[in-house]
Amino acid sequence: MAKNYWIDNDDPDNLDPISSLLSEWSDPEDEEEEFRSDFFQGLSGRRKKAAFLLMAIWGIVIMLHLVAWGTWVIVALTTVFTLQAFRLIFAQPNPIPEPLSEEDLKQAPSVSLLVAAKNEEAVIGKLVQQLCSLDYPTEKYDLWIVDDHSTDKTPEILDRLSKEYPQLNVIRRPAGAQGGKSGALNGVFPKTQGDIIAVFDADAKVTPDLLKRVVPLFDQKDIGAVQVRKQIANESLNFWTKGQAAEMALDSFFQQKRIAIGGIGELRGNGQFVRRTALINCGGWNEQTITDDLDLTMRLHLANWKIGFLNHPAVEEEGVTSAKSLWHQRNRWAEGGYQRYLDYWRFIVNQPMGLGKKFDLISFILMQYLLPTAAIPDLMITVTRHRLPLLGPLTGLMLSLSFWGMFTGLRRIHNEDKLGFLDIFRLAWQTLRGTVYMMHWLIIMPCVTARMSVRPKRLKWVKTVHQGTPEESFQA
Repeated sequence: MAKNYWIDNDDPDNLDPISSLLSEWSDPEDEEEEFRSDFFQGLSGRRKKAAFLLMAIWGIVIMLHLVAWGTWVIVALTTVFTLQAFRLIFAQPNPIPEPLSEEDLKQAPSVSLLVAAKNEEAVIGKLVQQLCSLDYPTEKYDLWIVDDHSTDKTPEILDRLSKEYPQLNVIRRPAGAQGGKSGALNGVFPKTQGDIIAVFDADAKVTPDLLKRVVPLFDQKDIGAVQVRKQIANESLNFWTKGQAAEMALDSFFQQKRIAIGGIGELRGNGQFVRRTALINCGGWNEQTITDDLDLTMRLHLANWKIGFLNHPAVEEEGVTSAKSLWHQRNRWAEGGYQRYLDYWRFIVNQPMGLGKKFDLISFILMQYLLPTAAIPDLMITVTRHRLPLLGPLTGLMLSLSFWGMFTGLRRIHNEDKLGFLDIFRLAWQTLRGTVYMMHWLIIMPCVTARMSVRPKRLKWVKTVHQGTPEESFQA
């Protein structure tokens, strides 16, 4: 029979991720006091830092337009990042170990699967059935569902399933419990026993052999986490879901290549596996961020853990089906991505992460976050002064690398090593359509940067509907 718990928000066993992190990396008294001030921590500090960053980006672009040597600065940057792009293109993904054999399963580590759910009656039953039917010894893994005060039929469904699956544990949080998804995960974590902690969204779909393929990656002692490739389950629905499928292929390409050159592997929330000791070392999940996965990614790397990536099998999830839903979701992702750099920039500068990781971070901060924002003043000056865009070479490099990465990612997903003409044409069309879809980031990034300078978003639960399937997600 599954156990049912109520989380006590005053439980001293619950993790305080920020305090734990600061206790590990705190400086002497003066520097620690500075870090704890509003400018260096919290929503107020993020707003000030975002405003400073926005002014710096605009100021630098304007300056480069006014000085005679501005063009040469861009040429030099483009040359450096072109070399980095070639490193990514020609890097060979790290080899993936063989899945666990029946003999290996006898010594396999234990795994705890975590799901934070709120009003998930349409999908929670299917997820529980899949996660409780994995090809892994039942005594070596358990499932923990945190029902965050659902008001639909989710509690009844979980009660029924708990009688059927002995490894299912249900925790119910009361109304008004704080911390959203991160709070739910932090609350259940002390009750788990797994050597590896896995996190899934309620709409996830997995294959029975998932654990047998993920667990061997943790044989490397410096691997603190593994992200499984995500795949859009409703890809064929419309332009937006097809674009998200291509975007996931692009992400898988960059994940594998960045890890291969000694760069940063990243967690993506759904389908993430974290070594228990690494999670404790990093202080659990941060309840003061809107993207707990990106925040944990940064803290793992700052603590000198590596993050691996598993390309096959994938974890499926439903993509958002409208432009409005996509806008809200990507705004949350963009702001969460910014938050980790604003929160941990001093640690990134001072911690001995290694030159490879730091240069990889700089490359992707520039291409993903700074360049789209810098394009606004560049375009304005281009129009008013009737001259060519100064950032054209960097923008061209970014788009070219994105196109190649998306094409290669789609090819690898479908295991198409030998391509005929029609195969190449089909993949090229998918890539072109995906590239057009990706243009939304060029709008979202500068908008998010500007809005964060004025008013960061508050944390709250927002309901998202996928093809008539209600899904709760921790959104801002």
